[in-house]
Amino acid sequence: MEEVKLHTEPVQNVAVDQSAAVSPPFGLTLAQQQPLHLVFVGPQGLRTGWRLLLYATMWQVLAALLERLATFVLPRGTHGIWLDLAVELRRMVAAILPALVMAMIEKRPFRAYGLPGRQAFGKLFWAGMIWGIAGVSLLVFAIGGVGDFALGSFSLHGAHILKFAIFWGAYFLVVGFSEEFLLRGYSQFTLATGMGFWPAAILLSVIFAGLHAGNPGETFIGLVAVAAIGLFFCLTLRRTGNLWFAVGFHAAFDWGESYLYSVPDSGTVATGHLLNSSFHGSPWITGGSVGPEGSLLVFVVIALIWVAFERMYPEVKFETQLVLLPRTASPA
Repeated sequence: MEEVKLHTEPVQNVAVDQSAAVSPPFGLTLAQQQPLHLVFVGPQGLRTGWRLLLYATMWQVLAALLERLATFVLPRGTHGIWLDLAVELRRMVAAILPALVMAMIEKRPFRAYGLPGRQAFGKLFWAGMIWGIAGVSLLVFAIGGVGDFALGSFSLHGAHILKFAIFWGAYFLVVGFSEEFLLRGYSQFTLATGMGFWPAAILLSVIFAGLHAGNPGETFIGLVAVAAIGLFFCLTLRRTGNLWFAVGFHAAFDWGESYLYSVPDSGTVATGHLLNSSFHGSPWITGGSVGPEGSLLVFVVIALIWVAFERMYPEVKFETQLVLLPRTASPA
């Protein structure tokens, strides 16, 4: 197993107010404070578990607040796909904003959590988009190759083709940001500092699958496939050093399933899909109600993509940067 590179840098000395020793906080002596301090703080600052708990708490609270706020902000009667988009936007904001707060608490740049602004929508993102479309196309045509899938006729015509293509492109881009950052952004970075990259990746990929368990028509094979895809996204993070490839792949794969090939995506058929496509045959091959992600062929496709990606991106670039930003002394 590859080792995660750890980087440390000295932190500038900060002047200490000697009066604090005379009047310890909360009325506790230094000896009494030490055991309590060790529970929360380690050699690299606030311990991993507490950091993740704080992030998760802020995520849940913010998600609830945004849901409440949406009832006042959204136009009356908002429903259907526009309401779905509003929900995904809330989830994206709820995942990213707490990480900005944690970056200030931990004295780290936000880019350490996987979304460096300088690489936004750069070549890694577009490479991920290409790989995502190629991956879902390979899966769908593999199913079609054994005679269990037909593209059918067009379901949309005229300007509606472009309108729904743009809408679902924006929608799945938001989904890509939301799910990738929540599970492979701050959470993956933080857990990796405490338990190593791959143990953290396995745990979070299982959670990723669990979040899909409530989808209509979901099956056990579909959930295992979601976990396997999650592990592949972790590989892309480890080899590219950030989430831009994963976000592009995630968005393009979902767009290809739901809009372009018009098949169920985790048990859901999108409104405004392009084709009247159809499956016929064994659910083991077609995926049944889940769609292609529930097909046994998905594991063959994931394995092929995994091997190809490993060879094209051989260098490990992910780093759990445990460095704290230098503090500046407070003015006298």
